[in-house]
Amino acid sequence: MLPEAFPDPDAPLPERCELLVVGTGAAGMAAALRAEACGLHPILVDKAPVWGGSTAVSGGAIWVPDNPLMRRAGMADDRAAARAYLQSEAGNLFNAELVDAFLSQGPEAIAFFNDETELTLSHRPVSPDYHSDRYGAAEGGRALDAHDFDGRKLGPMLARMKPPIEDFTILGGLTLGRPDIYHFLRMTRSAVSARYAAGRILRYGIDRLGHGRNTRLVMGAAVAARLASSAFARGIPMHLGQELVALERNASGRVTGAQLRCGGVIRRITASHGVVLAAGGFPHDAARRARTFDHVRRGLPHYSMSPASGTGGAIAAAEAIGAAFVESNSNAAFWTPVSLLKNRDGSTRPFPHLFLDRAKPGVIAVGHDGQRFVNEAVSYHDFVQALIGKLLDGGQRSAWLVCDHRALRRYGLGAVPAFPGRIAPHLASGYLKRGATLAELAGNCGIDPAALSQTIERFNRDAASGTDSEFGKGTTSYQRYLGDPECKPNPCLRPLVGPLYAVEIFPGDIGTSMGLEIDAQGRVKDREGQPIEGLFACGNDINSIMSGAYPGAGITLGPALTFGYIVGNSAAELPAA
Repeated sequence: MLPEAFPDPDAPLPERCELLVVGTGAAGMAAALRAEACGLHPILVDKAPVWGGSTAVSGGAIWVPDNPLMRRAGMADDRAAARAYLQSEAGNLFNAELVDAFLSQGPEAIAFFNDETELTLSHRPVSPDYHSDRYGAAEGGRALDAHDFDGRKLGPMLARMKPPIEDFTILGGLTLGRPDIYHFLRMTRSAVSARYAAGRILRYGIDRLGHGRNTRLVMGAAVAARLASSAFARGIPMHLGQELVALERNASGRVTGAQLRCGGVIRRITASHGVVLAAGGFPHDAARRARTFDHVRRGLPHYSMSPASGTGGAIAAAEAIGAAFVESNSNAAFWTPVSLLKNRDGSTRPFPHLFLDRAKPGVIAVGHDGQRFVNEAVSYHDFVQALIGKLLDGGQRSAWLVCDHRALRRYGLGAVPAFPGRIAPHLASGYLKRGATLAELAGNCGIDPAALSQTIERFNRDAASGTDSEFGKGTTSYQRYLGDPECKPNPCLRPLVGPLYAVEIFPGDIGTSMGLEIDAQGRVKDREGQPIEGLFACGNDINSIMSGAYPGAGITLGPALTFGYIVGNSAAELPAA
């Protein structure tokens, strides 16, 4: 459905509305769409000049056990087993109230968005949960992806959508989805893949000529675009460049509106059914990060992949009226290792090592002492937990991913592309280190050469047999899923031979996990554990229902959509102030 008129994101803020939703990522738009379906007239606001939040630049996976898409395809899931899996992940931090709400209403939410909005989805038949060897984990079905979306349907609002991160694109702006990555990595070895890649490049060229950018939106951009297109079609206003300054309450303590800053001017807006906070957490709140990230407090560097607008303002506004912020999670954020690319002005920007390189054969991770410290094929979240431990124990600020020439050209390493992409610019910038011999690479990276030699000798001996005796790389279905199926007998193991390459890595994140405490209705709780009437939250502004764990692909967007749906229902049920 196309809208009769697109919203004016720069229009003056109205004086009143029924529901004010702060944030235009998946959680905020989900809350607005569900509230509108229940009869309310919400408005969306965002601090940034663009919409989409971290959703628009994410991988776009949506994790919901026992969802209707997998059931319709004939796949079965056991909610009790999923609950047991989440409980084993969270341990004594398990939040039964919120997990049960997620498991019971998540499938209902997915049915609503898939069937009644433009957020059409498909399930991944094979996509193992991250700890696939634990009871209750699934081999597939729980992770969902949005169908690709034609950005031209967004009209003028396409130009105001958060653009892709340039480093995640090729040819100056072509974003690759999951099927694209498969074919582009194989295009020099498969005629089918070569034709597929050529078709994508041709479409991109036409888009650049006609629209100045790629209009085929994939992964997280497709999630954001489909939700936004649904919001525009339903006439939900969207106001950008509006920063939440404070929440307002009436004499009884109910939240009845907010103060928003735009261009230095603060305006008040009343909201008869309350305010929803979905502003993306606090990844760029330096003070809160220093307090809640133990490794930052202890002096280690840290780099976030989240949008710079995520400074925690919504959380701070809620705290100012007595809301509770949870700091007890096992991890304060969802971690990912990052490497650093140089900007033209000499500053740096992070690049995440999520799933394309670490699990592949011919790749290992070592500290400056030359020792491996982790199973390289574990999830990015688990990898960084081991990385932080290594750095704190060894007094170092970074580690290295090391690979041989074959692995580099076949899979790439970080921002260094696979063949036929060029590696020379990355060598010239110093991002990629090279050594014709092991000793030369060690010298270029500041790695202990003798220890590195022993590490690679031991690793190669294991790799030749297909068994990693030190860390077990490639021992679970999740790890093998990320390896190279053409590598036998272990898709994650192959000896490193010939010239070696390395990229320096640091701790980073893709979003924060600590946040506001809510109940099963999405109502924000105060410090005494009581709900604050008229104040709701979802997305990364709430404390993650995973309690700092990372069970599988999509465990941020799955709960974001679910609790956005729950919040929309709750706000509609609240009598008008």
